[in-house]
Amino acid sequence: MRAAAALLALAAVPAQAQTYGLGLLASERDLAAWNIDVTPDGAGLPPGSGSVARGRQVYESQCAACHGVKGEGKPADALVGGQGSLNRAQADGKPPLKTIGSFWPYATTVFDFINRAMPYNAPQSLKPDEVYAVTAYLLHLNGILPSDTVLDASTLPRVRMPNRDGFVVDGRPDTGNVPCRRGCVGR
Repeated sequence: MRAAAALLALAAVPAQAQTYGLGLLASERDLAAWNIDVTPDGAGLPPGSGSVARGRQVYESQCAACHGVKGEGKPADALVGGQGSLNRAQADGKPPLKTIGSFWPYATTVFDFINRAMPYNAPQSLKPDEVYAVTAYLLHLNGILPSDTVLDASTLPRVRMPNRDGFVVDGRPDTGNVPCRRGCVGR
């Protein structure tokens, strides 16, 4: 009983922050280095550009070992193919093949994912020009872009993905998905 009473007494005492004198406050410059996300409308895309031809070279040296020579997958996920498999999955009962060309709604999120997470063994090691190029190459392999395409911050957001309209807004009031950039209240 005494132990329980002591625990209750401790729980009633407000927690106090301790200062250990370690570390520094992060500056705006420090935070900017980590602020690398790209939104569907292209906000956050860095300067640079990349062609399908250059993307093929980068892909072969940085991506093919995991995603296959032409993005077919093995050992990692397939990046190419699957067009129409989302609709056929309902009809034939087979799971859809969710690739860049069959599933992703925005080309900018392809760039964002590659930029933040690839290559798997060295994430964030590709330069912006290389990420634009690999994105262009993968979109080309999926039949979305012609072989002479060059992508940059102004052209990438204008790429219309095949499954752009394949997602529906969840209208439930507790599932609002409004991006908050500054001065957000209630989050």
